[in-house]
Amino acid sequence: MGEKGECREGGDTAIAIENLTKRYGRHRGVEGVSLFVEKGDIFGFLGQNGAGKSTTIRCMLGLLHFGQGQIRILGQDIASGEANILRHVGYMPSEAMFYPSMRVEEVIAFAEKARKKDCRKEADRLCRILAVDKKKRIGELSLGNRRKVSIVCAMMARPEILVMDEPSSGLDPLMQEAFFDLLKEAASRGATCFLSSHVLTEVKRYCRHAAIIREGRLVLTDSVEHLMQSGLRYVKVRAAGEEKRFSWSGSMRELLHRLEQMEVEDVLIEEPSLDEIFLHYYQKEGGETGHDAVMP
Repeated sequence: MGEKGECREGGDTAIAIENLTKRYGRHRGVEGVSLFVEKGDIFGFLGQNGAGKSTTIRCMLGLLHFGQGQIRILGQDIASGEANILRHVGYMPSEAMFYPSMRVEEVIAFAEKARKKDCRKEADRLCRILAVDKKKRIGELSLGNRRKVSIVCAMMARPEILVMDEPSSGLDPLMQEAFFDLLKEAASRGATCFLSSHVLTEVKRYCRHAAIIREGRLVLTDSVEHLMQSGLRYVKVRAAGEEKRFSWSGSMRELLHRLEQMEVEDVLIEEPSLDEIFLHYYQKEGGETGHDAVMP
């Protein structure tokens, strides 16, 4: 993996997106997005709200027609093999809508019927783990409990591909942990998990690789481990009675040379958090800071 999605499709590729472009009339959707996800990976798709995450996912699943590019899931082109591809995919949208008068067990049975597969045993297990009350009507459920129903519907068929759009939103911390345990369990049996999120802490904890999208364009694709070793540092300096803080991604030798010229009284050099790395790449692509820009 590398910047701008430089890796190429191989035999172990589960999801391959090449030069995806989708516009809504004159308005931006996504442009030139290329990324590749290996089988069995938990892949984080990072971006602020409106960055293009959901548009990319909907194109992946054939829910939106796109103007340019190619998408292959498990080696099949979504443009010609959508029906067969979706048999192997579990999808959780960012805002799942159910009929409010239906009971949870009826929603699950409806989803099972659409799958044409007996999922009752796995659905019951997921409901126990996530504390889902199957007898309640959808209209009686909180946002978090409706999302748990959506998780059950997406995962109960044990699909080869799991596509989850902001799945932890609305879940309490205990249920978030239970959900990610289920995601890791799925990956351990070979499922590929594509996880859209703007919560960087969960991506750091659970994802192996990640892509960052900004204003419809891919900024970076890399392993999460490598992202955390980006070379970016935050430097806090007290010199001549003033404190300054700036980001630095150049060589340490050059940094020390600059510090020698500042009559430094005290200095602190810190590694950034994943949140700060994320913001660094956003600002870098947007032209908001330089590689050693002084910050207030």
